[in-house]
Amino acid sequence: MVSAAPLSIVILAAGQGTRMRSTLPKVLHPVAGRPMLAHVLDTARSLSPHGIYVVHGHGGEQVREALDAEDLAWVEQAEQLGTGHALMQALPAIPDDHRVLVLCGDVPLVRSPTLAPLIEQGGIGLALLTITLDDPTGYGRIVRDAAGQVQRVVEQKDATDAEKAIREINTGVLCATAARFRRWMGATGNDNAQGEYYLTDAIALAVAEDLPVITAETRDPMEVQGINNRQHLALVERACQRRLADALMTEGVTLMDPARLDVRGTLACGADTVIDVGCVFEGEVTVGSGVSVGAHCVIRDARLADGVTVEPHSIIDGAEIAADCNVGPFARIRPGTRLDAGARVGNFVETKNAQVGPGSKINHLAYVGDAEVGRDVNIGAGTITCNYDGANKHKTVIGDGAFIGSDTQLVAPVKVGRGATIGAGSTIVADAPDNQLTLSRSRQTSIPDWERPKKD
Repeated sequence: MVSAAPLSIVILAAGQGTRMRSTLPKVLHPVAGRPMLAHVLDTARSLSPHGIYVVHGHGGEQVREALDAEDLAWVEQAEQLGTGHALMQALPAIPDDHRVLVLCGDVPLVRSPTLAPLIEQGGIGLALLTITLDDPTGYGRIVRDAAGQVQRVVEQKDATDAEKAIREINTGVLCATAARFRRWMGATGNDNAQGEYYLTDAIALAVAEDLPVITAETRDPMEVQGINNRQHLALVERACQRRLADALMTEGVTLMDPARLDVRGTLACGADTVIDVGCVFEGEVTVGSGVSVGAHCVIRDARLADGVTVEPHSIIDGAEIAADCNVGPFARIRPGTRLDAGARVGNFVETKNAQVGPGSKINHLAYVGDAEVGRDVNIGAGTITCNYDGANKHKTVIGDGAFIGSDTQLVAPVKVGRGATIGAGSTIVADAPDNQLTLSRSRQTSIPDWERPKKD
């Protein structure tokens, strides 16, 4: 019979993480661009619990500030006296009849389908998640009797040689009712090698009460990989990235090498998009269908519509790129930029807070900032919108069909009219009228009989 009692989730996140050798609380170290604890919270929320309790200790205020939300209850473990002690801090707020699922804040890749069987059985007795490892060193071993029934968990430091040979290990994820946990935790002691109150002592106590101890086993070691040092962090990061890569490919995205993709936030892509090697996606990025992203691009908090081409080594940050635009190579699109349909921004071009109209081209070596560029404008190489006077930013407006010659400085605030042409090498400090050629140049002079200086 499946229990229908309400579910409360307790996340143990109080550990200091001394082996990380960091001033940052362990559970705030990022995995795929987000704190590892945020991944655990995502999984917890996907289970629609009645309540989520986060037990914090080391750096608790910093953890709470980073991840606080209305659906979270924060519980302080002032002294880190073990996992059993940590759970005891949360239990007073949880009704007796609730099923309590215990998760670990430093195990970020556990999936909700893996947890579902534990939750279903958590109202009957004690349900725990296990895994069989080739090398179980460091983990608590699952001790079973001759009939295969779980009897207890023995921690590595307390295990005999025979017990250390056991390969089935405890993951730290378990579920039972709050009333039972309350009773078991009240009966535990700290007479062990670490002088701590072990949550796993609940297993032997459940057996002593003739309650069923039900196990569910995962076959994916990364689901239960805890993070205790930088090596573990790197291992989990790669596993998480591979999951994200597999999800993208399932949706019809071509990754030239799934092992060389980094998503540090969220990435949604349409079908038939192709992403080359070494690309980094940060924050919230949305990419349409039929998009091509060249090698070694960084795209952050941006939206790319269908048919966009991003050439290699380009950076797009806080920008919106409309359909069929072409960006790069080596372009930098800064926050506040919008490229309208069919616009082109080429190599070594930087834009910032600029709207570039449909079909307009900024093909090489230009800076366009705080600007409004109309339709079908051609901006030549070396053009600069001089938007900053040392104290304030000013706007440049360029009308439809204008042609800006190479090596032009547009000193804002300034307006270039529709169909206007700016001669190459000009410095424009006043508005240029529609459909006229405007230029500012000193007279060219050649000096006869001039000799270039020579070294002594």
